[in-house]
Amino acid sequence: MSDPICPLCDRPIPPHVKQSVHHLVPKLKGGKGGPTVLLHHICHREIHASLSEAELARHFATIEALRLHPRLARFAAWVAKRPPGFQSKVPGKRRQI
Repeated sequence: MSDPICPLCDRPIPPHVKQSVHHLVPKLKGGKGGPTVLLHHICHREIHASLSEAELARHFATIEALRLHPRLARFAAWVAKRPPGFQSKVPGKRRQI
């Protein structure tokens, strides 16, 4: 069986790599029990560093919408060139585009 593919960066997620489940609609905004996707931990952190819970719920509740966000598109293109186990520090605070 092959490793799952991260829908944000299109890289495989090997079992030894830090991974996270992302709620497409944040739990705090009514997404508890809603659709989720498995992501690299670094990709998940970048989503939450880029967008607020309200923005995620209103405008970015699909992988397609997330991939079209300018900052996330740049991040995905950058991280896609790294090996699947690549880890990097993502800032804790949200940054502006």
